[in-house]
Amino acid sequence: MNGHLISLAAGILPMLLYAWFLYYLDRYEKEPLKLLAGMFLWGAVIAAGSAFVINSFSSMGIYFFTQSQFATQLATSTLVAPLVEETLKGTAVLIVFLLFRPEFDSLLDGIVYGGIAALGFAATENIWYIYQFGYLPNGLQGLLEISLVRVVLVGWQHPFYTAFTGLGFALAGQARETPWRWFFPLLGWGFAVAFHLLHNLFATFASNTGKLSALNLFWDWSGYLGLLGLILLLIKREQKWMRTYLAPERDRGLLTPQQYRIACSAWHQGFVYLRSLLSGNARNSRLFYQTCGNLMHKLRQQIRAGDSPDALEEIDRLRSELSSLAG
Repeated sequence: MNGHLISLAAGILPMLLYAWFLYYLDRYEKEPLKLLAGMFLWGAVIAAGSAFVINSFSSMGIYFFTQSQFATQLATSTLVAPLVEETLKGTAVLIVFLLFRPEFDSLLDGIVYGGIAALGFAATENIWYIYQFGYLPNGLQGLLEISLVRVVLVGWQHPFYTAFTGLGFALAGQARETPWRWFFPLLGWGFAVAFHLLHNLFATFASNTGKLSALNLFWDWSGYLGLLGLILLLIKREQKWMRTYLAPERDRGLLTPQQYRIACSAWHQGFVYLRSLLSGNARNSRLFYQTCGNLMHKLRQQIRAGDSPDALEEIDRLRSELSSLAG
């Protein structure tokens, strides 16, 4: 069997599945698929490629001065890699924030953008690790072992780190005072670097000295627990917003009571979508509840920022679109 192709599939396919899962969890207001694909490709090509070059040259420079393998590995993994990688992944979030601000409506958006850019980065990094440290030294058995570590054990680490950068930019978008608009992205990036640094520190000591193994194992699972916890909290928050801001739309007859209940529940939306697949009405159903989420965010922004002709025009457009989809 071709080790290159298997390593490629083992590195990329699970990360695409994880990216789809993030997209699925963003129940109330989906981000454009083309934009998310661009984020994934940025992470996989630009961020991962640039990080490999910078980390490699930095490692050679550190070894030249220290002449110590352990010191080089420790400095590269804890000082160089977190700074370089979180900056490169975070740059994708910055570009979306600057160029596609209307698509940056909530804190959950920040997690989705940051997480998917990080999953693209992880896909390329996984291919390298699986092939270089799994397949080449130990064949298919080694490939399987490294795949389990990279995909199952630490598969959510990169998106967990970069989610903080995304949260920082999302908070900046909601801030009303200029100092906070600068502070929040730096704070989010700082958290991303710090969590990344701690993971690499524990992993380096565990693999080289046998110390901190228990702490390293706990930190390996922090990606699952931390990211899932953040997402569930934000979904609950957006669910509350849906109830608040769509209630007047229900009262004025734009939504029926049943449509309102479904729109305000991610679970109900999922069940309705599954039923619509069987009836051949999946696209219309998906667009209807997606538009409900878009309307909620625009209504919330209007109340927070005040009336503006553009905002009112967009709200009217979304209301017309809902009426058309319901017809």
